[in-house]
Amino acid sequence: MSCSSDITAGRTRVCKSSLGGNSILYLYNFVQDPFTVVDGEATAVNVSLTEAFAFELEGDGNTLVENMVSDRNTSTTVNTQTLTAILKKIDATTSAEMNLLAKGYPQAVVLDRNGIAHALGITDGIDFTVDSATGGVKTDLNGFTLTGVSTEGNLSPKLDAATLTAFQALVA
Repeated sequence: MSCSSDITAGRTRVCKSSLGGNSILYLYNFVQDPFTVVDGEATAVNVSLTEAFAFELEGDGNTLVENMVSDRNTSTTVNTQTLTAILKKIDATTSAEMNLLAKGYPQAVVLDRNGIAHALGITDGIDFTVDSATGGVKTDLNGFTLTGVSTEGNLSPKLDAATLTAFQALVA
């Protein structure tokens, strides 16, 4: 049985030089087709995308998990993207932004610790849950834990170097 989605390449062994985790979360308001995507790579920024906001991530617990599931019975494939980001220290300005984040349909680019930029929620946006906690003991987190979930048909496109540079130029 042939399918237009037959695999076309393999992969060789990679070096042990990869790091887990993420370093920057970029959020922006919903834009239809924010990037030109070719073969899983974002190669240009849509001119309608004019502003993004950077949230620096530090420490462990900032994760991106993509879970692609195919169903033979329905001939569907869905990729659920789950982003967890920890923002330290509660303040009024960030609280106001988190209210807007939870009520909107933002999209995101996450820069991982290897310098790879993952575009998330590019079809329908991301639904965020915002947990604000002061902690109980002095070493507990005082801050926000964001959990963003989106569903896509494919794994997240990765921004090529020129597109990442152009995107970062939009950061307010």
